[in-house]
Amino acid sequence: MNFVDQVTVAVEAGDGGDGCISFRHEKFINKGGPDGGDGGDGGNIIFEASTNQDTLANFRYKKLIKAENGSRGGINNRHGKKGKNQIILVPVGTLIYHQDQLLVDLTLNHQKQIIAKGGQGGFGNAHFISSTRQAPKFAEKGLKGQKLELKLELKMIADVGLIGLPNVGKSSLIRRISQARPKIADYPFTTLKPSLGMMDFRGLAILVADIPGLIAGASCGKGLGFDFLRHIERTKILAHIIDITSLSPVDDYLTIRHELENYQISLKNKPEIIVFNKIDLLDQLEVDQIIKNFKKQLKNQSLILKISTQSLFGLDDFKGLIYQEINKINQLQPDIEPTKETIKIINFDHLNNQTDRKFIVKKIAKNVFKVTGQDLENLVNKTDFNNSEAINRLHNLLIKRGLVNELKKQGAKEDSLIYLADHKIDFLF
Repeated sequence: MNFVDQVTVAVEAGDGGDGCISFRHEKFINKGGPDGGDGGDGGNIIFEASTNQDTLANFRYKKLIKAENGSRGGINNRHGKKGKNQIILVPVGTLIYHQDQLLVDLTLNHQKQIIAKGGQGGFGNAHFISSTRQAPKFAEKGLKGQKLELKLELKMIADVGLIGLPNVGKSSLIRRISQARPKIADYPFTTLKPSLGMMDFRGLAILVADIPGLIAGASCGKGLGFDFLRHIERTKILAHIIDITSLSPVDDYLTIRHELENYQISLKNKPEIIVFNKIDLLDQLEVDQIIKNFKKQLKNQSLILKISTQSLFGLDDFKGLIYQEINKINQLQPDIEPTKETIKIINFDHLNNQTDRKFIVKKIAKNVFKVTGQDLENLVNKTDFNNSEAINRLHNLLIKRGLVNELKKQGAKEDSLIYLADHKIDFLF
């Protein structure tokens, strides 16, 4: 499957089912009471992070994802069936945006989040019986589910990020230390997608990512550009691989460092291990002299590893050092693994159908007013405008909510045009 780390997708939560208008028809009872049941709520759109997913490729051709609608209420007070939730699996490390606003960052395995809320089912006529209304002949319509255009972006979460210029041996290294099998060839940009491999060492499972395509100008979009630079952000440490046979290892190192810092200044302080590869191509004296000059020019006296992915020299030392550094970081920042008890689905109040009794009246033209407010809009959207009793109920509720008094304060009159939830309301005065 192709590696894809950015997609756009539309999601539609399920619509709520309409309430039912029904009256009991029993033998020897001339006029039975109302028994219309409520409609079922529409299904939610839920995103779940999973370590079994490593790409967003499934969304390249599936651009619309819908949840199930709620069913209509039935007779004998039967409640309509709730719509089935649509659970969408995405890789751990997926960020979900709506209109450039980050909704959630799914960083834990099995982490779940409602993104689009299903519409509420409408009440059946049995719900509206009262001492003054013995036989209501109206029911509510179900609310529409939320519809959102989303942008999904994957930033891989790995313990170690292998960085370096093309063709320095990153793919060969990840192949040697894990079960990953990236394609390897003797030319630049062999690796056109990040590769993930699991390195097991002393009982610790360490996730290693081969980050391809870093060249001079990568932070400005050259080469594979910042398409893959984002995958370095979340790694715990960087393993900087340098080809010891290069004409200038110092320049190679500084080129990559410049691109990292130019892309995101915080990467400057990320822990780094410097690794010289391909030492089997030179004699020992040349290798030692190159590393000595490297340290002198950069004024860097930290430990530098020497490896050969061909002869396997130094790979155990590499694994051991990675193990030490990851252990240190894990002790300071222990990973949090969610359990069934701690996994929670939390709604976004600003996106979901939350009740808000506040409303705003705005004069948009001469003698024309627009009313906004989620509570009032929900009341209108639930109303069947082909049913006079339903309209009368809405009228009374809008008066109780204080809308008529507010419209009068704003200068509205009997001949004013009043719009609420895209409906023209002409029965208030």
